[in-house]
This record gives sequence, structure tokens and C-alpha cells, in this order.
Amino acid sequence: MDMIPLLRPWTEIVLDQVPGIELFDAHTHIGHNDPDGMSQTAEELVATLELARARGAFVFPMHEPDGYPPANDAVLEAARQSSDGLLVPFCRVNPHDGAVAEAERCLRAGARGIKLHPRAEDFTLDHPEVASLVALADERRLPVMIHAGRGIPALGLHAVGLAKRFPGARLILAHAAICDLSWIWRVAPDHPNLLFDSAWWLPSDMLTLFSLIPPGQILFASDAPYGNTPVSAAFQLRCALRVGLSGEQIRSIASEQALRIAAGDPLAQLGPAVGERERAPHLLLDRVAESLLLATVASFRGGDPTEMLALTRLACDVPEEIDDAPVFDAIRVLLDAYDAVRAAGGEERRGAAFLILAATVARTPEVPVPDLASLPRPAAAQGA
Repeated sequence: MDMIPLLRPWTEIVLDQVPGIELFDAHTHIGHNDPDGMSQTAEELVATLELARARGAFVFPMHEPDGYPPANDAVLEAARQSSDGLLVPFCRVNPHDGAVAEAERCLRAGARGIKLHPRAEDFTLDHPEVASLVALADERRLPVMIHAGRGIPALGLHAVGLAKRFPGARLILAHAAICDLSWIWRVAPDHPNLLFDSAWWLPSDMLTLFSLIPPGQILFASDAPYGNTPVSAAFQLRCALRVGLSGEQIRSIASEQALRIAAGDPLAQLGPAVGERERAPHLLLDRVAESLLLATVASFRGGDPTEMLALTRLACDVPEEIDDAPVFDAIRVLLDAYDAVRAAGGEERRGAAFLILAATVARTPEVPVPDLASLPRPAAAQGA
């Protein structure tokens, strides 16, 4: 079952809130040898970007246990074949295996950034080869994308040190820097070349990122194929709207700052972080959000979320006269879509996008939801 038509109205309602907004995805992969079984061709990535009407994407190889030169060459060729410079190629290197020489080779061939993955390649950012790579990026004002998500110890102290030592390099901590987000927001304003991509999904982390990190240091990203450009925009930018970022700031996050990085232009400063804002507790919606997150985690781990989703539906059974009743109705529609995708044999991980979006909707009731009467319904839901 094609999920995109079911989710498109949720992307459009968010983009409609920010006139002139465009998308640029700062974190995408291609490849087919990753040990986790995920894969994506350049053609699949381009099709998704075109569906999102995106300005482009940074792209780099997925994990290649046998080494990166052939995979880097494939990324460079895909970028050459993409129309209008849609794909901006990064080389991926392993500090244990001739990283500087491979980065220099790829940069001569047209790469415009470097990707490092401390978890997959088992290194820390104090590895001497990392400093040499960042020095190379500093000389050329290039971005260095660094995995900073789950599965690794904290790396923020070393990242901050590198940002201070090499101010010309644009260090991008991927996945909202969740391994260090608890403290790194405090020092981020002192290092404007320390950037954070939004390739993550937990609403609490997204709200923290958009509240506490200066907006000029945030880049929209999906982590495709683990995420999806239009779907990630639907739930991530809801959080940006919820915390009160301006249209100018959200346009910068969505594409404009990444395009400056791609061009080697100076970074724009978009003001300080908006800070944590008081939010009146919404007990009924918070119950729904927590149930949905538990169901999502179960889904990711190969478990059966059916029981938790049944509780979520019961939690949505609120009196019609409450102010946010349409939000609960919208969440039910997303649950119907998820059920239909599962019934049709859709991939569990991709179907979880409906649960992630539903949980985000529960945490962002101030942001408009689509007109439910006009939403496309899956066949299974229509016949229910």
C-alpha cells in the first residue's frame, strides 16, 4: 500500500503555515549492503525528493562493511546524474582506514562534504584522523556530518572542542544530537559552526531541539531510507511551529541554511533559541501520546503493538464537546491508516510513520490538522 497519499495532507497542512517554505533534506543515504538490511537506490531517493518538491538533499553511503571507495564513487555518480544538482554528495570515510586520503580523493572528484559514523566504524571523535578530517573541512569551509544518535556514548565534548578549534568547518551533529542534547544546548550559541540535524522522531526530543538550539543551527533532515522527506516534514515542522519559531526561522531550518552550506556561503544567524515555554498540561492528549510512543517502540522492536493501540483508541474516546475533540478524531484517522497498512502487509517500520505522526499531533494540538472530511481513507478503513 502506498503510504504517501495518506500522509500528504499532513505535510501540506504544516507547509501551508509558512509561506514560501521549501524543503532540503540534510541527511539521506543510498546503498544496499548495510548489515541492518535497509537499502535505497539513488532513483528511489530522487523520486521521494521530487514527490516532496524538495530543493535537494545531502547524500552519502550507507554502512559498507567492506570499505567505502566504491560506495563513494556510486554517490558521486548519482549526484552527477541528478538533475539541477538535486543530490549534493558527501563521502563517507572510516578513520581506521585511510580516511584523509579517501576524503581528498572524493573531494577532488566533486564531493562537497564528509560523513562520519562513530557507531558503525567504532571510533570516538578524539581519534587523530578525525581532527585531520575536520582540519581539511576547515580549510575548505565544508560540512562534516557526524552520527550522534542512539547506540553510542556521548561525543559532545569532543565535538565542541573540534568546533572551537576549526571554526571554518561546519560540524553537523545528526539525529538532534540526542546523546548530548541534555547539556549541549547551553554551549551551542558559542559555536555557530556546530549544527544539529532533525533526523529523529521522539516528540519530546524534537520540541527540545527546536526550543533550546538557536534556529540558525538546525537543519531539517529525514535519515532516508529510515525516514522519509515529506513525512519527516509533517511531524518535525509541527514541533517547530508548536514552540513558536517564526516563518523566517522555519524557512531557514527547512532548506535555506543547508543551501548556504552546500554553496559554501556564510551561515545566517537567525536569533537566539526561543527557550522553553510554559505549556498547560493536557492530560487526555498526553495519555494518547504516551500510549502511541509505547506502541511505536514495540513496532520498531518487532513486537505486537495491537494491545497498546487498542488502549490508545479508548483514550481517544473523549466527549465531543471538549475543545480539542478534532485532534482526537485526527489521531483516529492516522490509526486507521496504520491498521490498513499492516493488514495489507506493509513494512512495519515504514508503517510506524503513522504512529509517530499521531504521537506528534497529540503533543502539538495548537498546530492545525487537515480537514478530516477531505482526507484520503485506506480501503480497509472505508469498509469498516
